[in-house]
Amino acid sequence: MSTVLVTGGSGFVGSHVVLQLLNAGHTVRTTVRSLKKEESVRAMLRTAGADAGSRLIFFTADLTSDSGWSHAVAGCDYVMHVASPLSDSARKTEAEVIAPARDGSLRVLRAARDAKVKRVVMTSSCAAVYYGYPPRAEPFDETNWSNPDRGDMSAYVKSKLIAERAAWDFVKAEGGALELAVINPAGIFGPVLGPDASSSTQMVKRLLTGMPGCPRIHFAVVDVRDVADLHLRAMTSPAANGERFIAVAENGGAMSMLEMGGVLKARLGEAAKKVPTRELPDWIVRAGAIFDPAMRQLLPMLGKVRNATSAKARRVLAWEPRPREDALVATAQSLLTFRIV
Repeated sequence: MSTVLVTGGSGFVGSHVVLQLLNAGHTVRTTVRSLKKEESVRAMLRTAGADAGSRLIFFTADLTSDSGWSHAVAGCDYVMHVASPLSDSARKTEAEVIAPARDGSLRVLRAARDAKVKRVVMTSSCAAVYYGYPPRAEPFDETNWSNPDRGDMSAYVKSKLIAERAAWDFVKAEGGALELAVINPAGIFGPVLGPDASSSTQMVKRLLTGMPGCPRIHFAVVDVRDVADLHLRAMTSPAANGERFIAVAENGGAMSMLEMGGVLKARLGEAAKKVPTRELPDWIVRAGAIFDPAMRQLLPMLGKVRNATSAKARRVLAWEPRPREDALVATAQSLLTFRIV
């Protein structure tokens, strides 16, 4: 068994990666911005059936600062770089969103290289794969990179692209013996382990609590448990070194918000009674975006369908993800269990 550092272990994806590493018998270190989070993370893991004990150690480190990283990574065999900088990207300038994502990834990679870590597995996003293209029926794969010059990318999407590009450039130019593999998930759904939730799970929450209607936007879907599983496979497989892996659900076509609502209504019954059944015209969304910065970020997505394939992850790493419908329902059920809805 190995010693593995997981950055951002209190987050949605990070907590699932920690859980699966512990269940596999590894010793896990994880970074948090404050050690006050330790007990809440341990409580989440206990609820999920993992008694971490001394095999889980917490370190304070922040992606916006150099301090703490060399200490956290010392003696580790692998690093799972899952964390993203905290930011309200809807209310910040593009530079304020991009710089922490890029510079934080480089901090982690430098620390890993200097500590003689074997491999870093980095969580990127399909945002780095399929934005900035005209409409196409053909699914995107790992050979595709988003095109930032077409003007349909939010600051958040650009930050994912630039951070991943910077990581590959660093490993090529300065990484030495350090290996890198990258996971590019679509919209991440699935069960939350506690009250902290991601933007994807917040969307399910809004559907369950009632919205005037569904914006005409589409998401490719993947379950967080499958994303974590893919990280573990990429960590140890010799074939994963130097590779990107898209993570989308078994039937990986993008779903509209209206289709998502239909799945929740069909599978949850009374618990989904407030889920909207109509689609909002684009003009209403555009009008709302004048006053709501969060809604403004949806504008480049209106009416655009982006599909991606996980054929490479299935072929190279024998990865088998859940159906997208199961991921959505698991999200909703966990929100109800934790009384988030």
